[in-house]
Amino acid sequence: MATFSAHPVLTSPRDDAMHLYKAFKGLGCDTAAVINILAHRDATQRALIQQEYRTMYSEELTKRLASELSGKVEKAVLLWMHDPAGRDATIIRQSLRETSDYKAVTEVICSRTPAQLQYLKQIYHSKFGVYLEHDLQVLSGDHQKLLLAYVSTPRHEGPEVDAALVQHDAKTLYKAGEKKLGTDEKKFIQIFSERSRTHLAAVNSAYENTYNSLKKAIKSETSGLFEFGLLTILQCAQNPAKYFAKALHKAMKGMGTDDATLIRIVVTRAEIDMQYIKGEYHKKFKKSLNDVVHSETSGHYRAFLLLLLGPNH
Repeated sequence: MATFSAHPVLTSPRDDAMHLYKAFKGLGCDTAAVINILAHRDATQRALIQQEYRTMYSEELTKRLASELSGKVEKAVLLWMHDPAGRDATIIRQSLRETSDYKAVTEVICSRTPAQLQYLKQIYHSKFGVYLEHDLQVLSGDHQKLLLAYVSTPRHEGPEVDAALVQHDAKTLYKAGEKKLGTDEKKFIQIFSERSRTHLAAVNSAYENTYNSLKKAIKSETSGLFEFGLLTILQCAQNPAKYFAKALHKAMKGMGTDDATLIRIVVTRAEIDMQYIKGEYHKKFKKSLNDVVHSETSGHYRAFLLLLLGPNH
């Protein structure tokens, strides 16, 4: 990116606000300049830029961005302007209230750590004036029960595992699923919402050693969004970066691209584990994630996503 050097990292939020204002002025917007500034600023810097912009120009930067940009690049940039917890809250709220994209809600909730979920719930309530649990009432059945249990059960985050409980859980899941006619969904919900990631990863191994694949069992015993939620929890317990690499692959393979998913994953993981996701992507699909995104997107939208992905190694 030749233009990168034009913005030394040591600019002040005030300088950034002025550069952005300049990029908006006149006929049309200098979108390249806008994304070049914003893609290189972390959550704290983005918050400060928004503050400075409001002080200097008496308008909201996000409102101005919304009117100057359009289409996919607008969606991506506006999502990026939040801090991670505020962004998760916004994605969930919009997906529940506006787009009914319950898959997005499930992905975000079931892939976050207990600490991230705790913070997300606080932000959700302060932003929207209702509890996340209340908004999840639009969901139904076992899918709703799983998400409600997952957001409201405090989970351990440490690496310790009780070996006896691991064996017990593996057996319980086998009896609740493959061994019986029909499925005892309650048991799946209980174990998947109460156990730590390390513990679930151990249950997965124990299950495989004694019976067969827990992932396959979930696929044959459950369906729809409930299945998707369980698989998201299980795969993120083992390796979140691999989970997102696979989700990105799915969003871009075949004809057309699922841009909503592509934007959501790139923007939400950019500040968390993008380097790991790129590594897992390369390992599994023998291609660089940057190259695939490059071939599936175009224009300023492409440029912005590639800046968030970071250099191609």
